[in-house]
Amino acid sequence: MFAGHFGLAAAVKATEKNTPMWALMLGTQLLDVIFVPLFVSGKETIVSVHGEGYGSAIIHADYTHSLLGAIIISLLAMLAARRLWGTRSGGAMGLIVFSHWLLDLLVHQPDLPLLPGNAGALPLLGFGLWQHPSVSILLESILIAGGFLLYFRSALRRSRTVGTGLAANRTWAFKQTCISAAVMGLLLLGSLLSDVLLGG
Repeated sequence: MFAGHFGLAAAVKATEKNTPMWALMLGTQLLDVIFVPLFVSGKETIVSVHGEGYGSAIIHADYTHSLLGAIIISLLAMLAARRLWGTRSGGAMGLIVFSHWLLDLLVHQPDLPLLPGNAGALPLLGFGLWQHPSVSILLESILIAGGFLLYFRSALRRSRTVGTGLAANRTWAFKQTCISAAVMGLLLLGSLLSDVLLGG
């Protein structure tokens, strides 16, 4: 679901001018970024149950991907973004970080705990769309296409307001918009292809 997360970042950037794109893209993956050192240390694990790819694994990310853990990380990201780029950016960052957990809820097998460390051994959550590759790829494709189109339209609209009355400036702004949109499109397409090759 890497591509789907990035597609959502592109969609948010279309309406959120102050927050840098790199911050939004990092925000969509922040839970996984924090997961990496915990995985290396053995605190969180991935157990393959059958076959290959994401859909064949149970991911025991009991801290970073617990509901309460995701809320706490989202709140911390919100506070940091609000301090750096303002209140609106803080709200956007908090929501986009938490969106990672919501998208994971759709695709994961039931391995998402409610509380950190799976305290209380409460029921685990996950709708398991990764076990249905065509459905999960369709969902990601929609997120990517929607995010790219919203980002491109927003960037194009901003380019038309640059250098009003100066044809050279407007032409350069339009070229920058096309270049940035093309780069974004390639990034999203590359992310989708990696998900397809990895089976999820």
